[in-house]
Amino acid sequence: MRRAAALAITSLVAAAAIAGCGSASSSSHSASASAPADTYTSVSVTGSFGKAPTVKIPAETGSGALYTKTLIQGSGSAYTSSDSLLGNFVMYDWSGKTHKLIGSTYSEGIPTLFSGQLLPGLETALIGQKVGSRVLAVIPPADAFGSTGNSEIGVGAKDTVVFVVDMLKTISNTASVPGKQATNGGGTLPTVIPGAAGKAPTITIPKTAAPTTLQVKTLIKGTGPVVKKGQLVVVQYTGVIWRTGKVFDSSWSRSTPFSTPIGEGQVIPGWDTGLVGQTVGSRVLLVIPPKDGYGSAGSSQPGIKGTDTLVFVVDILDAS
Repeated sequence: MRRAAALAITSLVAAAAIAGCGSASSSSHSASASAPADTYTSVSVTGSFGKAPTVKIPAETGSGALYTKTLIQGSGSAYTSSDSLLGNFVMYDWSGKTHKLIGSTYSEGIPTLFSGQLLPGLETALIGQKVGSRVLAVIPPADAFGSTGNSEIGVGAKDTVVFVVDMLKTISNTASVPGKQATNGGGTLPTVIPGAAGKAPTITIPKTAAPTTLQVKTLIKGTGPVVKKGQLVVVQYTGVIWRTGKVFDSSWSRSTPFSTPIGEGQVIPGWDTGLVGQTVGSRVLLVIPPKDGYGSAGSSQPGIKGTDTLVFVVDILDAS
C-alpha cells in the first residue's frame, strides 16, 4: 500500500542477510603486530537518551572488528529476534579520514521501526539489549553493506558505518490488538473473522457491488491515544482485492509489522484518511475504491487493476 516516495529512513538499516544473534555488549579484537591500529574504539558519544547524540569520530581511517558499546543501560524488556524495535538513531558513513551524517530520526522528528532484515553488525549490537538503552555500533564493511557498499545512500565498499540507537519500545512480530471485535462487518461490507493468535483475520467479500466511496469501520475500539497526522504508525494488516477475494499482501504472513508516517502521502489516500483519528489498539476495516487506492494505473506487482477496490483490516499497534 506504500506509494512511490523518497527513500524511507528505515531502508538505511536494511541488508541482504540476517546475522546470527550475538552478544550486544561491548566487544573488540586483539590486533597482531602487523595489523592496523584499532581506531573503532576511539569513537565517542555524549548526550542524554532521547536527544540527538554528539558523536566524535577520529580523523583517521577506521579500522577494527565490530565494536559495540552500551552507552546507557535501560531497564525495559530485552529486544529479541522475535520482535521489532521502535527507536531513534543517527548513522554516519566513515570513509578514509572523513565522515558524514547519513541519517537521523532526531532531525526527522519521528522514530523508526527496526524490523525484518537488519545489517548484521547492527543486529548483533541490538539483540539482547533492553528498552531504554542507548547503544553504539561501529560496523566494518563486512558486517554492514558488504563488498558492494550502498551507492543509494553514499556508502562505499570500504566504508565503516557508525550507529547510535536509542531503544524506545519492542513490538512482537506476531502482535495483534487486544480485545474482542464489536462487529464482524457484514451486510454490504466484507465479513471479518478474527484469526488465531499471531495470525491474520479472514476477510470474506460479499456478493454485491463494491462501494464507490471510502468505507471506514472500527471493529475493535482501542483505548490508546488518537493517531495524528505526521506520526509514525506501526500496524499489522492484511489486504484483499474485492474483485478476486484473494489476499494480495499481509504483514501477519511475513511476521513483520509495518510502519509508515501517516497522513502525509506516504501510503495510499485511503490509509491516510481512514487511520488518522483512530486510536491506538484499534482494528479498522477499510474498503478503498480506486481513487483512494492506486488510482487508474493500479499496481502491477500485486496484480491490482485500475478498477479494483481494495479491502484492508488494519491493527494499529503504536503511533509516535
